[in-house]
Amino acid sequence: MGETDTEAVMSESLREKEEEEAQVEIWRYIFGFVETAVVKCAIELGIAEAIENHENPMTLSEMSSTLKCDPSHLNRIMRFLTRRKIFKAIEGKGYTHTPLSRRLMRKGEHSMASFILLESSPVMLAPWHGLSARVLTRGNPSFKEAHGDDVWGYAAANLDHSKLINEAMACDAKLVMPLVVGSCRSEVFEGIKSMVDVGGGNGTAIGIVVEACPWIRGINFDLPHVIAEAPPSHAVQHVPGDMFLTVPKADAAFLMWVLHDWGDEECIEILKKCREAIPKENGKVIIVEAVIEEGETGKHEREPDGLRDVGLMLDMVMMAHTNYGKERTLREWEYVIKMAGFSAYTVKSIHAVQSVIIAFC
Repeated sequence: MGETDTEAVMSESLREKEEEEAQVEIWRYIFGFVETAVVKCAIELGIAEAIENHENPMTLSEMSSTLKCDPSHLNRIMRFLTRRKIFKAIEGKGYTHTPLSRRLMRKGEHSMASFILLESSPVMLAPWHGLSARVLTRGNPSFKEAHGDDVWGYAAANLDHSKLINEAMACDAKLVMPLVVGSCRSEVFEGIKSMVDVGGGNGTAIGIVVEACPWIRGINFDLPHVIAEAPPSHAVQHVPGDMFLTVPKADAAFLMWVLHDWGDEECIEILKKCREAIPKENGKVIIVEAVIEEGETGKHEREPDGLRDVGLMLDMVMMAHTNYGKERTLREWEYVIKMAGFSAYTVKSIHAVQSVIIAFC
């Protein structure tokens, strides 16, 4: 067999392998929604809490009795979840937790349950059906087309949904903020006497900062309907307002997962308001957002591949759920930061979807 014949055989073998993989892979896209739906079901049933409270491996009979579930249906749910290693089945003993299943608990330092419930809610799922129309035309954004208002106007008029958003952001803050403080304590937070969390929701993020850095006076700043629902705190001052009009004065401004909700013009305006609120001499704005540019070296260390892929998924979420929001590359971040009048910035990777961007006056 000649070299050309060998190459042809190898090429045909590769095509066959790709076809076999495609034949399996396509089912992931046909039934991709199933995993989200079953995980949401597990959260609503309270499976993770039942196992946690039981302390020992929990049999199907014990679980169905505790949760008041049909055992045959529950068995099928658990079979699905253990197949995906969300829970662990121990033969003859029952079901136990995994690191992943603990994230389905409603409470706890690793909980992501509120985030799952938000993104799988009917309100947030509806705009996805209009994604192709959004790409094809310059008409209404998908969320506004589905609900008649943008996500923030809808949340202001539907406080249950507003609460769901704030709870989702809080559970992410509980995971990310210890990484932010641990990685940036000396270079970012030391020397700051006061910090305002712009768009801080229920105050979880700034509360974690103040607890770790008690010399900082924390200000949680958000829209009036959000602040009205924020739990009272001795360490954090809750201030209502509009970041497009003014930002409370502080040594530093903090924004986590706020700027990706907006287009470049709005981002520049928000950053300008933050710059006006901090000292001209040594003020800084701390931005915790994804940086999705690949292969960037120097200022920005590359994040793990899995988290980089989450950044790309988040970019699709922004297209579906916001008017002009997006996840930004390093070059796009540099553009909005410099257009807002900042003289310099640095970027630090942490083991999270987000990186820490520090902009200096």
